[in-house]
Amino acid sequence: MAEVLADQGYRVLTAADGAAALAELRNNSVQLVISDLRMPRTDGLELMRKAKEISPETQFILMTAFGSMETAIEALRAGAADYLIKPVALDDLTAKVNRIVENAELRVANKMLKRDLDRSLGNLEMVGKSAALERVRQLIQKVAAARSPVLITGESGTGKELVARAIHGLSAAKGEPFVPVNCAAIPETLLESELFGHQKGAYTGAVSDAEGMFRAARKGTLFLDEMGELPMTLQAKLLRVLEEKMIQPVGSSKRIPFEGRIVAATNRNLRKEVEARTFREDLYFRLAIVEINLPPLRERPEDLPLLAAYFIRRLNRELNRAYTGLDEKATRALLANTWRGNIRELRNTIERAMILGQEPLLKEADLVTPAISTMESIDTNSLKQAVHAFEQSHVRRVLSFCGGDKRKAAEELGVSLSSLYRYLEASHKSEPSEAG
Repeated sequence: MAEVLADQGYRVLTAADGAAALAELRNNSVQLVISDLRMPRTDGLELMRKAKEISPETQFILMTAFGSMETAIEALRAGAADYLIKPVALDDLTAKVNRIVENAELRVANKMLKRDLDRSLGNLEMVGKSAALERVRQLIQKVAAARSPVLITGESGTGKELVARAIHGLSAAKGEPFVPVNCAAIPETLLESELFGHQKGAYTGAVSDAEGMFRAARKGTLFLDEMGELPMTLQAKLLRVLEEKMIQPVGSSKRIPFEGRIVAATNRNLRKEVEARTFREDLYFRLAIVEINLPPLRERPEDLPLLAAYFIRRLNRELNRAYTGLDEKATRALLANTWRGNIRELRNTIERAMILGQEPLLKEADLVTPAISTMESIDTNSLKQAVHAFEQSHVRRVLSFCGGDKRKAAEELGVSLSSLYRYLEASHKSEPSEAG
């Protein structure tokens, strides 16, 4: 058995009896123990009980003689992951070991993910105090309790995966896996197999069964990022999963229940995709039972100083630095940028500045990027005045980009034409008058 499992790629330790096995467990990290049930001095059940005291995460397969099903059932009730009937069939051995180790690794990965989630989110730590962000927080808390699909929309870098993890972390299924899939990162020819799994021999190269991402999510959350990239053929199959709660692996006639929840995200305008017939209307409405739209960073400039401070604290630990914040000009430079890359761009800018800058404060020169260097500085210490100045500057810049076409500029800004006129009027009033 040791030789067979070693050939499978496992590191295998052997022990002559229960006492020797416990010594190995004290000195090594062991995922799985395979033990006979009936042994002198320390039987399999006693070994399992003592081993769990040393290493609670270690799983057990107990072996018993043919016809002794009562002892096998007793072993399962006592906490064994599975049992083997002697004489042991080697195919049965490897199948059970593979399944238990894969499940153990999933549990460990999920525990680490939960730890990271708790540490990074804290009290739903989506940093900021803007009204737009508060609306997102409230939506997350409301939808987390349900099992319905959620569609998260917003520009690249606005934190769509963070929102998906927050929904999962606040749900009743937070102990189950959170499985992220980037639909744009997987070749179209492999995407169906990656999502739904495949049966051995389903296509050239399918040398063994694969469970796929849907089954990997178990009763947890499957996060489908870049949903707008999903091919039409797979859109139809995803719609069927949402409606029937069943999946069908590639090459298999067997349908398998799906008990998890689907959270999707996209930076595309799926309504326009539906109109262009590049995205199924029925799938859009099935996914967007609840839609959470994340505002771009330029629409919540009041959150910029808070986000910058958060990233400085976090990156201090990662980079082993001791920055205390930004000086006044650096803060004004942040407010003057439009942050097309949103939170991701801000984090990268702060990280670069902390690597190249000089403690204790980040300076404007440390933050210079092509985007920031073209922005005008805002000469005020008041955050309210700085936000107002930023808004006026941004409106004028977009209007200039649109060649003075106010209607087009309003569309680009995402405001009504009347709102744009109010911005321009406020901007005109704030400009200093010339001396006569």
